Amino acid sequence: MPSHLFADRPAQPPEPGSVDALISQTRRLRGDVDAVRRDTLVDEDDAQGRWQRALCDLAVHHLDDLREHLDQLKEGLPPVPDPDAFPEADPEADVETTPPARVGSAEWNLLTDEVTWSEELFQLLGRSPEAGPLPLDELGSVLFSEDQPLLTAMLTACLVDGKPIDGEFRIVRADGRVRTLHMRGEPVLDSDGCTASMWAVFRDVSELRRSQRAVRESRDSLQRRREIAQTEHRLAVELQEAVLPPWRGSLRFPHTRTDALDVAAHYLPSASSALVGGDWYDALELADGCQLLTVGDLTGHGVTATSGMAMVLGALRGMAMAGIEPGPLMGWLNQLLEASVQPALGSAVCCRYDPARRTLSWAQSGHPAPLLFRGGAGRALIAPEGVLLGATSGAAYGQAEERLEAGDVLILHTDGLVARSAGTVRSGGTERLLALAPRVATARSAQDCLRMVVEEFGEVDREDDACVLVARIAD
Repeated sequence: MPSHLFADRPAQPPEPGSVDALISQTRRLRGDVDAVRRDTLVDEDDAQGRWQRALCDLAVHHLDDLREHLDQLKEGLPPVPDPDAFPEADPEADVETTPPARVGSAEWNLLTDEVTWSEELFQLLGRSPEAGPLPLDELGSVLFSEDQPLLTAMLTACLVDGKPIDGEFRIVRADGRVRTLHMRGEPVLDSDGCTASMWAVFRDVSELRRSQRAVRESRDSLQRRREIAQTEHRLAVELQEAVLPPWRGSLRFPHTRTDALDVAAHYLPSASSALVGGDWYDALELADGCQLLTVGDLTGHGVTATSGMAMVLGALRGMAMAGIEPGPLMGWLNQLLEASVQPALGSAVCCRYDPARRTLSWAQSGHPAPLLFRGGAGRALIAPEGVLLGATSGAAYGQAEERLEAGDVLILHTDGLVARSAGTVRSGGTERLLALAPRVATARSAQDCLRMVVEEFGEVDREDDACVLVARIAD
């Protein structure tokens, strides 16, 4: 039966309190082990005592590492990373069917040249006991050539200067396997203060270092991913700000008329600021004196979505200025997305307002219809035929007309404004917009109407970003 401390349970993010508790336990355990180490009396002839002292040293060292990892965990728990961020398992990594020895000891008597190895050390080094232990001057023969100078330096410091040994090196066993060993040892002095022998404890830390390397590599990979995501987010925001009209307050078209449109618009970000999408809004005075009103949305997020939005909005502006009507214009946008190097789906509504006739001609492609507010009531305009942009080759788009009156208010919005906002579906969100009709009737400007909409929908936990555009026929 597994221990209650190690019983399997679903993987969950550790609570801050549980991490604090583990840190406290580790500190207490470290203090207890340190006390045992201090109380361990080591007789120069007591190999068992030296072994126990060395194990305490290793335990203290390991607990220090554990406390450092827990401190890092407390400082900030990273999000669950994408599995691709972790290094793939090494197919050539050694798989052992029985638990191998992890710690072994040795002693070299410099006066008698006698060498004593524990059975575990023979296993660690992959050396047959029949071959006997290696003399101290031959120990480097099993090391990587790059690590041999490190061992030489440690042995020299120990035997000549009386310094303890504490270091790691890689060995190549007789079976060809590469292992990493951590070596700790001390010189044993005779009555004259000269080095008579040297003892050491070896610990196989191959799996530990492999795990640390995997953690380090995954951490570096996550950091690179964060930096890339931050860069892409900044580029997406800058591109969006460069393309969308930089309005502050209501927009007045250059050639004002008594029956001109009063227009205001706003971009509402999603609850996650990292999700910059392909939503757009725009209003433009055309060459023939008509005005263009449009909102739309491309699928996706980030630089890809905002760059696609810039392409579509640029094409839409150009075709509108060339006098192409909303219905045919949607057909051209559909072909543009089909021919794009980065295919995407999009929805849009495009309106052309003729102030001389007070007529609104409009088309849509799978997009919520404009809402018309008049005399304290509101309704959605009956949408002409139109499928999503980029969904069907050669799709035809219908065009509808609506006669407007002084004081009428049009609200155009992208799907993210009402879809699933505050736990509602689109139809419920549209009803909430239409319920603003009595308040819209009292507004004196498009900016006042926009403020009402933003107050109603701007504070919800929005799953996607959204754009809203309000146009009011001047009295």
